Amino acid sequence: MTGGERSDGGRLRIALVHSYHHTEVPSGENVVVDAQAQALQDAGHEVVVVAQHNDLRRRRRTYPLEAAATVATGIGPDPTAMLRRIAPDVVHVHNLFPNFGTRWLARWDGPLVATLHNFRPICPAGTLLRDGKRCTDCIVTPRSAVTHGCFQNSRVATLPLALATRGGATQHPVVRRADRLITISQRAADEYLAAGVSAEKLTVVPNAVTDLADPAGPVVADGERTDHVHAPRWLFVGRLSAEKGVDALLERWPAHLPIDLVGSGELAADLEARFADRPEIRFLGGMGNEEVRRLLGRYTGLVVPSQWAEAGPPLTYVEALASRVPVVAFAGNGAADDVARHGTGVVVDRRPDPADLAVALKDVQRDRTALSRRARATYDQHFSTRAWVQALTETYRETIHG
Repeated sequence: MTGGERSDGGRLRIALVHSYHHTEVPSGENVVVDAQAQALQDAGHEVVVVAQHNDLRRRRRTYPLEAAATVATGIGPDPTAMLRRIAPDVVHVHNLFPNFGTRWLARWDGPLVATLHNFRPICPAGTLLRDGKRCTDCIVTPRSAVTHGCFQNSRVATLPLALATRGGATQHPVVRRADRLITISQRAADEYLAAGVSAEKLTVVPNAVTDLADPAGPVVADGERTDHVHAPRWLFVGRLSAEKGVDALLERWPAHLPIDLVGSGELAADLEARFADRPEIRFLGGMGNEEVRRLLGRYTGLVVPSQWAEAGPPLTYVEALASRVPVVAFAGNGAADDVARHGTGVVVDRRPDPADLAVALKDVQRDRTALSRRARATYDQHFSTRAWVQALTETYRETIHG
């Protein structure tokens, strides 16, 4: 739809297309899109975000039916007219579910990149997880997802997603149309390769967060130095849901070792009731992204117990690295992959023995100074906005000239 890359010093005009998740539950995808737009603009590119917002659309009583019909048929809000006015060098699709249609993709003939933030093209739930165990039934046919009500524990809610993915990954509208597909980890790329997606389409670009100042030196919280050796305290940040593994974490958590949990979700009330007699376990409720960033440096480490494969390291993990906070991760999730690769903490079994978990926590506490240095170095090299923008613009230019 455009005449190719502009000649004004390599400056690109980029359209980001994204359906924003509702703000009642913090969304890493929303944070990524906003951070990417800002980072690309700061690098001198022109960026326009073409968006739909759950918070606005959910006000209509007919919204559930509208969203279901859009997901099932691909007929729905179409950004084509706005994209034509913008005339971008490249379109970057993030999330179309559930507020954008998908049929417009086949009609758009300009360069198009898409980020696969999850596994929804091969799994209606987006997690490759069912009943706490890995599940790939729907790579072949999504019928199993409907039978088990994998999305929102509802067969009715799952049906539109099953219809949308009935042709397999290679026939998913986004996967089929995109010139380049970005995954945020090699693990995710491998899952899509196994599902039949062409390797030539796939490229790995890890998510980044807005650059955070390096908190080198003594860690300060509310004007006081935090002594991580004599006053350890741990942090969990995420949705209080089964796939996040928080119940498995708390069942194994060492007695009398303080841990704070930031987040909300369907398990919140049950977990608070079950662990009410454990004063070392504190539920702080949901918090905004900026508030979490301010808290991170106060903790000995971050715990990531996610039970699902994850498409990549969660943003909270990246923010922990930037804050020089090491990580204990349960094997099999996106954070664990990166911890093992870069030595930013300790990986334990997916459902660790309580004694093994206690040892891992003590090891991090003992080696925290060295792990903190490694965490920040990993952030600077792999997850900073400088590295992110470079990888994105290389992908855009390869797509434009491809």
